[in-house]
Amino acid sequence: MAISVSSSSAAIYQIALKPNPPRILLSFKPKGPNCVKCNITSGHVKSWTAAANYVKLQMGYGTFAQRTMVVSHLAQKSVGTVKCATIEDIEAEKSLIEKNVKERMEKTIENVRANFSSIRTGRSNPAMLDKIEVEYYGTSTSLKSIAQISTPDSSSLLVNPYDKSSLKAIEKAIVNSDLGMTPNNDGDVIRLSIPQLTADRRKELSKMVAKQAEEGKVALRNIRRDAIKSYDKLEKEKKLSEDIVKDLSSDLQKVTDEYIKKVDSIFKQKEKELMTV
Repeated sequence: MAISVSSSSAAIYQIALKPNPPRILLSFKPKGPNCVKCNITSGHVKSWTAAANYVKLQMGYGTFAQRTMVVSHLAQKSVGTVKCATIEDIEAEKSLIEKNVKERMEKTIENVRANFSSIRTGRSNPAMLDKIEVEYYGTSTSLKSIAQISTPDSSSLLVNPYDKSSLKAIEKAIVNSDLGMTPNNDGDVIRLSIPQLTADRRKELSKMVAKQAEEGKVALRNIRRDAIKSYDKLEKEKKLSEDIVKDLSSDLQKVTDEYIKKVDSIFKQKEKELMTV
């Protein structure tokens, strides 16, 4: 049971129609620094366990009546206090894990899209230059942050730097990239003609895209693995039962499968663009 107890002397009561008033099953009283005396008063208490902020009481038949047990280090914030996790606390932890999973998975999808956009398909697209880094005043700087990139037509790109003194550095960065394009620097802007992809180059790029898609799927599975570890931790702390963790893991697998389908969909679309002449 998850209960909320935050006092120097507290008890767990049996909730039943009879006896009336309710019978005390387990009582807590302070006994010296960082120590609590636990007195099990009912013979129907089979066992009990306690974590730093959680108490679990298992009903059954045993010989615990009137037996006193001393439990150390239950108090975290004040001497002689047993503080237990409320259902709201546990739900908050679960929600935090779920929120983290979705945020990280969405970020993974964004990264996959960004990686795909930087791979040229035979048609002009400013995103082709997203990964170009320019040595600008001694600092590696993204090209799109120091120049305006436009598409005059379907087979060319125009790079117009905000600082004309960076033209040479931009030209060098493009030449050293793996885009396979030759920049034309007229002293004011840089023009890039996009050559048609050969069949071999299309196959090569298709393999690159497939690899990136698989890396995205691996990242999604790693996020799922981290969340499972978090759920297992809650189970070890006796905040979640084994059955609940299994249900949460099953739901998490469904979410992971949905995001993997998104990666597959993005990959198929990009592959189609690459193979279209």
